[in-house]
Amino acid sequence: MTVAETELPTIKRPTAYDQWLADEGLKVVSGLFIEDLNTVELGDWARRGCRAAVARLEGAEDVNDAHIIELAPGGETAPERHLYEEITYVVSGRGLTRVWNSAGDRSEFEWNAGSVFSVPLNAYAQHFNSSGSQPARFYTVTSAPLVMRLFHNRSFVYDCDFDFTDRFGAGKDDFSGAGTAYQNRVWESRFIPDAADIELKSWDARGAGGSNVMLEIADNSLCGHVSQFPVGTYKKAHRHNAGAHVIILGGTGFSLLWRDGEPVRKVDWKAGSIVVPPEQWFHQHFNSGPTPARYLALRWGSKKYPMFRQFLIDRPTTEGGDQIEYRDEDPSVRATFEAELARHGATSRMDDVYARAARPSR
Repeated sequence: MTVAETELPTIKRPTAYDQWLADEGLKVVSGLFIEDLNTVELGDWARRGCRAAVARLEGAEDVNDAHIIELAPGGETAPERHLYEEITYVVSGRGLTRVWNSAGDRSEFEWNAGSVFSVPLNAYAQHFNSSGSQPARFYTVTSAPLVMRLFHNRSFVYDCDFDFTDRFGAGKDDFSGAGTAYQNRVWESRFIPDAADIELKSWDARGAGGSNVMLEIADNSLCGHVSQFPVGTYKKAHRHNAGAHVIILGGTGFSLLWRDGEPVRKVDWKAGSIVVPPEQWFHQHFNSGPTPARYLALRWGSKKYPMFRQFLIDRPTTEGGDQIEYRDEDPSVRATFEAELARHGATSRMDDVYARAARPSR
């Protein structure tokens, strides 16, 4: 006797993270990029006592998200602790954050537009807007989607009483802005006063005279980097894991993003824009404006605590890596760049770069 097989209907069940978004009543921002963080429409986040939205962008693929939080003039958030990591970039405003744990350790620090900081894992935190006339806005990248789906128990995520004393407590950095430099381009700290002013080091591997610093922040698995590239230039195309939130700090330009074999998508950016390239999509950043272009990327990929597959982003695709060298790129890339420069009345500075790239390696 044979048993007939029947095809059951596919039912998409909401994840624990989906349910959390719905229960919190949060406004969700979707798409490939955000044109201007300063103008994103927010809703009420009753539990936190502030205005907010969640950036659930295409390229994050629910390996992380970002909470866009706005404090009213003189306002404050409700205190909270949680078991997901977070790194905050201050979009605008100035204020104060208090941090404490159950063991009695306490700290507080002031922040302003451009600051980057991380509340240590499962420490309590409360944010205060110091201005009585201007709002303050955060863009906070978090690991909430992974943690919600992993434990699918909200009480555990928010009410666990464990203190991570290896991340916050006696003898730990007090958000002074102090840090440790190592391996030439790595800066480890809990608080960066202004990402637009942090010192960068030359990074020839990405091309065109670019510079960079890698950020290890508050002993997180989430990390970041700040990169800058000169006027009239563009960076080499590369690909990596999902969830790299590229926040434009200064300059104007555009990015090309594509998956192998699919059409190229172009997004224009300026200070305040966000681009999040999806998993394994090649992407390439172009400076078509009159000033150097600088961005902050908040992402997975910590050198101390790696989480996912490590892409070979400094090795050419012709050698099994994940970076397209200038000599190997599609001719349409240069054509698009030249057309954008002409539209902005700017001049390419790539001739010497192309000439060096064309020389055979020794």
